[in-house]
Amino acid sequence: MLSNPSIVIDQFTLGGAVVDMQRYEVGHINDTFIVQTHGPQGPRRYILQRINHHVFPQPTALMTNILRVTRFLREKIVEQGGDPERETLTLVPVRDGGYFYVTPDGDYWRVYHYIEGARAYQQVESPEHLYQAARAFGRFMLRLQDFPASDLHIIIPDFHHTPKRFEALMQAADADVQGRAGEVRDLIALAEARVEKMGLIAEALDAGALPQHVTHNDTKFNNVLFDDVTGDGVCVVDLDTVMPGSALYDFGDFVNTAAGNGAEDERNLERVSLNLSYFEAITRGFLQETAGMLTSQEREWLPLSAWLITFELGMRFLTDHLNGDVYFRIHRPNHNLDRARSKFKLALDMEAKEDAMARIVARFC
Repeated sequence: MLSNPSIVIDQFTLGGAVVDMQRYEVGHINDTFIVQTHGPQGPRRYILQRINHHVFPQPTALMTNILRVTRFLREKIVEQGGDPERETLTLVPVRDGGYFYVTPDGDYWRVYHYIEGARAYQQVESPEHLYQAARAFGRFMLRLQDFPASDLHIIIPDFHHTPKRFEALMQAADADVQGRAGEVRDLIALAEARVEKMGLIAEALDAGALPQHVTHNDTKFNNVLFDDVTGDGVCVVDLDTVMPGSALYDFGDFVNTAAGNGAEDERNLERVSLNLSYFEAITRGFLQETAGMLTSQEREWLPLSAWLITFELGMRFLTDHLNGDVYFRIHRPNHNLDRARSKFKLALDMEAKEDAMARIVARFC
């Protein structure tokens, strides 16, 4: 049962009395509310969130990461002559100390300042949108280049360890608890044929051949706020999964979620393909900020990372289908299977366009 947000908000040091509170319906993990206050300095807005501690079982570690990263970002933004009130998230302290409040029934709550004059979009409207979002994600990583990634807690272990995702798929296929493996032998065979390729990045990270960065790990288009006037990507939000990782994973995840034609659960696979103009916009924006910090191997493997994260998500959907749809929420029969087939089709199209992707990367390096 959800704690009363009207009682929770009183635990935080706001700039005035609460005059309105509305639930924000976008997002599927945390419970979010927009809070309006009025005080001596006029009206202000805040974001109140309940952290889903079932999805994130270490909320204290999660909040420690966010506090460390946002404090570091504020210093960098000030050094660069930027506006830290708009270019990074700002946590509001609790009256009794700290930056999150735990209710008697064990719910974890936090409050951010609302960033005025900017908004997130749920749909891509142009390649320029993707360019600006990719710049924002790249700038986020670049500003954190000097932050010791090892100081951050691991929020989700092995989140993008693709060989372990493959192992989970094979275990699900062998167990076949729902009797579904027979109908997806073609997809399982696709994964088995690519097992060496899917291990390249994880093995290089494990061997120390690729550097670890502070990474966002949820680089979706709607996790960037765009300035209402300039259209620039001004702030990266949703920092719950910030932790050590590879720059390749953040780039690949953004391409996976934003550069494809066709829906994630598209049934007509003829509609599913990589949009090269979208890939170009993302690459241009990301490399404009990060080209100087990436190694030659990271730059070379940017197309591989897009394929890898796409194929990995396809395996995760397929694993959940075999296990009885216990992780991803479904809205129709075989929904996870539809998602898996769509992601595998997108990955196969990336394989066909690998040379074109590599030429785009080389141009912007």
